[in-house]
Amino acid sequence: MLLDDEIPGLTYLKMLCEQIPGLEVVRTFNHPEHFLRDIDSLDFDFCILDIEMPQFNGLHVAALLDKKPIVFITAYRQYAVDAFDLNAVDYLLKPVRKERLMQAIEKVATHIEKANSQKAFVQLNTDKGKMLLFFDQLAYIETAEFDSRDKIAWLKDGVTITLKNISFQRLLSILPEDQFCQINKRGLLALNCVRFFSHDEIITTLLQPDGTPLALTISSAFRNDFVQRVAY
Repeated sequence: MLLDDEIPGLTYLKMLCEQIPGLEVVRTFNHPEHFLRDIDSLDFDFCILDIEMPQFNGLHVAALLDKKPIVFITAYRQYAVDAFDLNAVDYLLKPVRKERLMQAIEKVATHIEKANSQKAFVQLNTDKGKMLLFFDQLAYIETAEFDSRDKIAWLKDGVTITLKNISFQRLLSILPEDQFCQINKRGLLALNCVRFFSHDEIITTLLQPDGTPLALTISSAFRNDFVQRVAY
């Protein structure tokens, strides 16, 4: 999520973000009141906030967010101490350079990965509303047949859940890295659900409606990563 009251600066920041692989701009705002009004209805991982803005400055906005990682951008150095008092992940001076922004994004990714490794669940949007998805209950996620933006999550008890409008990139950033692995373009699997595997196929512990084990394809693009994950 991006918030900057200066539209040229916001447009430039969005352009830089779109040049960074794996980074998705969910939405941009040029007014802090609109940002705070809509924030609870949006699914995002972190925010990049300007500090000097009318009515609410970025420090006030950040204090209202619920433990979301924050990167501040500003033309003024004097806010640095206040920013880090709010546990900001990073603090960038304008004009923002792409290389410096990439460093900040790497810090955010590390921060999120560490936080997720300490959690047992994540909150996600589904076709039935928000749910707490516990990592130890999740077995397999595949692309929905009718809308590729949605994903179907298979739980270990046989229940399936439709996750709304979420990418595999984002799922992989959320799920514990040592527990889940993408195996092809359309699916990722909990490693503790692997029963047998060969060069191009995985036999899982999951059962299909007819009682036979679910078999999944390992594509060449993801094979090396999978093999490395299960080697130890």
